Amino acid sequence: MAEVLVYVDHVNGTVRKPTLELLTLARRLGEPVAVFLGPGVGTAAPVLAEYGAVRVLAADLPEFADHFLVPRVDALRAAVDTASPAAVLVPSSADGKELAARFAVRIGSGLITDAVDVEAGEHGPVATQSVFAAEFTTRSRVTRGVPVITVKPNSAAPEAAPAAGTVEQLAVTVGEASRGTRIVSRTPRESTGRPELTEAAIVVSGGRGLGDAGNFALIEALADSLGAAVGASRAAVDAGWYPHTSQVGQTGKSVSPQLYIAAGISGAIQHRAGMQTSRTIVAVNKDGEAPIFELADYGVVGDLFQVVPQLTEEIESRRS
Repeated sequence: MAEVLVYVDHVNGTVRKPTLELLTLARRLGEPVAVFLGPGVGTAAPVLAEYGAVRVLAADLPEFADHFLVPRVDALRAAVDTASPAAVLVPSSADGKELAARFAVRIGSGLITDAVDVEAGEHGPVATQSVFAAEFTTRSRVTRGVPVITVKPNSAAPEAAPAAGTVEQLAVTVGEASRGTRIVSRTPRESTGRPELTEAAIVVSGGRGLGDAGNFALIEALADSLGAAVGASRAAVDAGWYPHTSQVGQTGKSVSPQLYIAAGISGAIQHRAGMQTSRTIVAVNKDGEAPIFELADYGVVGDLFQVVPQLTEEIESRRS
């Protein structure tokens, strides 16, 4: 059976959920082989094995931390030379998509980004994408080289399938050109205690209807009651009510949670492009003609300042 490379997204050995989703999808195409770069493989290997990795190709070089993504491209190239895979799957994060693009150019292969599903086809992997602001769904395959596919978080439910997960050291030669950009400082992102926006199973977003920054406390309270991430519309972040890192939309982040709650968001196409692939969409807006209701599975026409606190109270009541 052909092998399928899965690039591991992790934080010092703690494997992030999108990688487990990729391992689940990779088993449809062949035998998953995880590519683990950086420190912590001893912590990660048992988790990767639990979700189907038959091998773990590991490398930990100072260049991975000291330079931008290019040394990791060198490592992926070495992994392809080692495994001769049927495909390479990468998480669809900002770094993941840049890494995949550089890598595809390096090996002369086709690239598919932001897939929401991947399955085996007669002539190679077939990826499903949501395109043109999520107005259309396409099915595509790479016709040149080793298919490189980035997959959006929450595209599959992680399923355990224990495998050997044998750790093998990957010999990587970092080229001089890969050292062209050096990282000189880092500022840790302050943790909110909430899930990462692009990976969260539930997202609660607020928009212009909140009126000011202080009212985002309503959104945060609802999100915390659900164990959700907090998002915001472009209008809200442009007004300075919430950080730009939380913007959901065409010029912000794309999310595909199991549940998306939009409060005080009209549903302009710019916002819809970033959340339209959510499994279930709930909208709260006092304007019954707001475009958000065109794609909502459930809609509440009402004042969010009354609806959202009542919803939070009911959830907290049921939890207790």
